[in-house]
Amino acid sequence: MKTANLVVVLDKENKFVLLCKRRKNPYKGLLNFVGGKLEPDEDSAAAAYRELREETGITDADISLTHLMDLTYFTWDLKLEVFFGWLNKSVSLKEEVNELLWVDKEQNYFDMSHFAGEGNMGHIMEQIKQYEEEQAFSH
Repeated sequence: MKTANLVVVLDKENKFVLLCKRRKNPYKGLLNFVGGKLEPDEDSAAAAYRELREETGITDADISLTHLMDLTYFTWDLKLEVFFGWLNKSVSLKEEVNELLWVDKEQNYFDMSHFAGEGNMGHIMEQIKQYEEEQAFSH
């Protein structure tokens, strides 16, 4: 089974989410979380940090990631691992391929005319909100 990851980056103030505007299919032109494919024999967390660094310039010194969930697509032979975290400082972004944008955290991420993933982005953002509430988390 192929494995890929998504990384949800929230700013230090917990008001914005870092997204990329996809330049190719699937979801060309829509906003998505950053991420990519795991290399053979690569650890999941290491892959998430590597993809984040390659696509944005954000390093493990800037953010601590938590493994939130996995989505398995049996018909596509794909496991999608979802990580998230809050920046611990302001960062300068370095775009690799896709344009990077900070988007208000309170957007309707279920809006498939703007966001990739057939509603998965909304589901992921709702899970992060629930995590914050259960942890009485604030930034």
